[in-house]
Amino acid sequence: MGVEMGLFENVHHVCIVVHDISASVAYYESIGVGPWHDYPPFEGFTVLDVPDTEGFYQSIYKLCSLNNMQLQLCQPGPGTPQAQFLESRGEGVFHIGFEVDDCDAAEVHAAQVGIQPWMRGRKGTASGFTYFATPQAGVTLEVRQSPRT
Repeated sequence: MGVEMGLFENVHHVCIVVHDISASVAYYESIGVGPWHDYPPFEGFTVLDVPDTEGFYQSIYKLCSLNNMQLQLCQPGPGTPQAQFLESRGEGVFHIGFEVDDCDAAEVHAAQVGIQPWMRGRKGTASGFTYFATPQAGVTLEVRQSPRT
């Protein structure tokens, strides 16, 4: 899979950072967006390269599966890039996540066009994520790999 073959083609989710996740969930549900579920626990990482590991584990996520993609809300832990975004820009879209077959291969292909990893995590189940440093896009782009079955 190369960048030219759709590295950022299969949208999986949009993630919005918020100050108060409970209030945000209540608002979305009041306008018919839901149901919301707790994000699976952050555990089992064999590789975790993030600016603030403790803040990463303190972040709270909720997800809502829509017909065509997932919507995520994030109340970020202290010291995280998400918290810095929230402080400097306010609530809003932090990243767009794209599904890929292989995060490691996606990183190699992204590097070929000058896009560098910013944060990354891998689990023993061969799943994981990579956030890319993409300020020119106006939003962080992420690839994620679902567990292989």
